[in-house]
Amino acid sequence: MTPQDLKDLGYEPQYAADPSRLVVSRARMAQAAGCAGVVCSGQEVKAVKQACGPDFLAVCPGIRPDWALVPGDDQQRTVTPYQAIKDGADYIVVGRPIRTYPESDGGPVAAARRVVAEIEAALGD
Repeated sequence: MTPQDLKDLGYEPQYAADPSRLVVSRARMAQAAGCAGVVCSGQEVKAVKQACGPDFLAVCPGIRPDWALVPGDDQQRTVTPYQAIKDGADYIVVGRPIRTYPESDGGPVAAARRVVAEIEAALGD
């Protein structure tokens, strides 16, 4: 969700202006309730890890490699596989960039390999 979406839904200005504050607040609530982790944007994973600790799991959907960015994509708040892993994501969800990768360029298998290479680079840095 975008800051404007949060504002339109009536969230307090402090959360609408800075979605990461809302995400971290909700992650702390989930942790206090006994959850092992949360699903969050890669844009907030670093803040969630700082607030809840490195063992609190973070699953990040909406991952878009630079080579798979599409104008008008419905995923508004994306990060690359590399950035998500560097910022602490435990799991990433990469759907369409793999599923829709052109057969002429090697299809889904080639796309998955490219994503794996980004993950390996992030883990190596």
